Amino acid sequence: MGLSRELVGLPMKYISTRGDATRRGFSEILLEGLAPDGGLYLPEAYPRIDAPTLARWREVQATQGYAALAFEILSLYIDDIPAEDLRALCARTYTAEVYGSDAIVPLKPLEPGLCLESLSNGPTLAFKDMAMQLLGHLFEYELGRRGETLNILGATSGDTGSAAEYAMRGKRGVRVFMLSPHGRMSPFQQAQMFSLQDENIHNLAVEGVFDDAQDIVKAVSNDLAFKRQYRIGTVNSINWARLLAQVVYYFAGYFLATKSNDEQVSFTVPSGNFGNVCAGHVARMMGLPVKHLVVATNENNVLEEFFRTGSYRVRGSAETFETSSPSMDISKASNFERFVYDLLGRDGARTKALFADALSREGVFTLSAEEFAQIGAYGFQSGRSTHADRLATIKATYEGQGVLIDTHTADGVKVARELREPGVPMIVLETALPAKFEATIAEALGPDVHAPRPAALADLESRPKRFQVMPADTARIQQYIRDHVPL
Repeated sequence: MGLSRELVGLPMKYISTRGDATRRGFSEILLEGLAPDGGLYLPEAYPRIDAPTLARWREVQATQGYAALAFEILSLYIDDIPAEDLRALCARTYTAEVYGSDAIVPLKPLEPGLCLESLSNGPTLAFKDMAMQLLGHLFEYELGRRGETLNILGATSGDTGSAAEYAMRGKRGVRVFMLSPHGRMSPFQQAQMFSLQDENIHNLAVEGVFDDAQDIVKAVSNDLAFKRQYRIGTVNSINWARLLAQVVYYFAGYFLATKSNDEQVSFTVPSGNFGNVCAGHVARMMGLPVKHLVVATNENNVLEEFFRTGSYRVRGSAETFETSSPSMDISKASNFERFVYDLLGRDGARTKALFADALSREGVFTLSAEEFAQIGAYGFQSGRSTHADRLATIKATYEGQGVLIDTHTADGVKVARELREPGVPMIVLETALPAKFEATIAEALGPDVHAPRPAALADLESRPKRFQVMPADTARIQQYIRDHVPL
């Protein structure tokens, strides 16, 4: 299995992490998002690739490019879209015109054994574009094929919202309702979203933190009658399609960083919601030679604490710090359930007992000693970074290597430098471009150092804004959707 789409055989079956829902066909879960039982969809089994397939994929990337590699990987999971259509969707998404280079995700050396994978050269200057641009094309394709419409409800801590909105603006049959924490994003991030004037884009600034917004999205998704009546879908990384698209750049980064498939690499991933690093987990489960997946957090270190102790403790709004890497100001990692499900041997009942029951009662769960001991087999490590660390890392990287990095990427570089091993290349996944966080760049390097931005975004912060401030109240958000969706 894994040699080609034709050899996969039976249609891909998707299952919920809580064990009560199954779907046949990628297109069903593309439009559905969260499973009806509150769980997250995963394939029934990860396709395992063999050595000849990995060698062929290396050659595909080298000779045909990133879009062709994306088709090879995605086609193992997407068997209900004709191959020629899927290939065309990949080719339309991953172009040098959109991402600035033929490599799409070029590597940027920092020092021997340590490099950045450039994921932030898309239209919103953040790694979210890598998946969201594809998602926009997939939604438009599938809705057109069905003659249907979709109302996307999402939550963002900074970059997901703008990436989703830029991907969906003007798309036929799609409306976007994007929730963000009011006043908790950088001025650049806010302006990217709120300056959009497209009629199918609705920005709702929620009075609270990101987790409040994400809780509303989950609550609406769990209201099955409302979800069906108003055709609600998601673009957050709880949507499997979004995570699947991110798997591709792990393979691409590996091929760029190594000369043969006998080598191992490690990846460090700035993490808040666990979606980005979960894609690395999927790549590793498929057979990519990854030694370690390093989870780098900021002061909101829920994930770092889990990998260190085996306890997952959700913080409330009052305990969620507002930091200079705001896209990671998250205390409830929505994608984390997928990994825990795998860690628990795909036991849906046990997963539900932890995430649906223990968290709702106590706000915390702790793995058994036997369960915690299994984490090492999945290659995960973790580390934490602070505001002072970010400033020091930005300064050291700029002065030492002449490379300007953003605050989230700085969290990753700091942790990567602590945990890298001799002889194992360490790839840090770039999160965003520094132009999105100019105040912290100035704090680290002084007012004379300016983060470059594309000319088209030079006046971004001064553009007219279009958004609505809303309370963190699910019923109020549902009423807003009712008022703006014709039935």
